[in-house]
Amino acid sequence: MLIIGIAGGTGSGKTTVVHQIMNELPEAEVGIISQDSYYKATHNLSFDERALINFDHPRAIDFELLVSHLKDLKEGKTIEQPIYSFVTHNRTDDTIVTHPRKVMIVEGILILTNPELREMFDVKVFVHADSDERLIRRVKRDIAERGRDMEEVLNRYQNTLKPMHQQFIEPTKAFADIIIPNDKHNTVAIDVVRAVINQRIA
Repeated sequence: MLIIGIAGGTGSGKTTVVHQIMNELPEAEVGIISQDSYYKATHNLSFDERALINFDHPRAIDFELLVSHLKDLKEGKTIEQPIYSFVTHNRTDDTIVTHPRKVMIVEGILILTNPELREMFDVKVFVHADSDERLIRRVKRDIAERGRDMEEVLNRYQNTLKPMHQQFIEPTKAFADIIIPNDKHNTVAIDVVRAVINQRIA
């Protein structure tokens, strides 16, 4: 099994890159795991307490479960990926049954911060985007998809997202094998990743 890690700041276009890579590949042979599914369960906290959690700090991620799920997949076992709700800031009771594939893509802002996880990636990709561009995308997404208001999104960006990006996410660029500048015309890097995958699938 080939495991590809795709990291980058919030709103950097990781999801777009994942889709571009997957577009040309046989669906049955590629699976995706999102770091966002692995935020820690916080059933012991009230909604207001959960809303105060710093979701951009590595502590918020259940890396132990993510690593153990990847190990299971490598051994040919099926896993049950958690489902996380950004509306309630908590894990739901549902799961996604995920089968082993020839290629697993793991994507998320903090995935390269964890040494054990990094060790498992055959290819490490970092998607780089201008900070203004990332903020604009984040504002649009959080308002449209996560029921936030403008003030809440901007406060979170200023007080949490930006400092966490500088402290934890940007430095992990140093671990990347491939850095993809987020530019719609940048097909070369995507083609390189795709070529590596095709070689492994073949």
